[in-house]
Amino acid sequence: MSTKAIVCRCEDVTLADIQHTLEIGYRTVEEVKRYTGLGTGPCEGKECMAQAARLCLMALRTDGPDKNDAVVEPFTSRPPVQPAPLGIFARGDEEP
Repeated sequence: MSTKAIVCRCEDVTLADIQHTLEIGYRTVEEVKRYTGLGTGPCEGKECMAQAARLCLMALRTDGPDKNDAVVEPFTSRPPVQPAPLGIFARGDEEP
């Protein structure tokens, strides 16, 4: 049996990947996203954002003078917010 704990199924980001990212000093969800690819798949972070934020918050609370006031912001969403078929972009301004 595998001991691999998947946090982001879309991009195959594991708990170990996130822990490594936090160990090397990244503390925000945006930084974790950019380092691991977490939240960049088809679900756009809908399934992994909460777990990643929780892990980042735990890391922030273990260091720094303001550790009890730590706040974790969600990562920046990029358009399209909803999945869109490529045909929409290929048609341009043409009428159907």
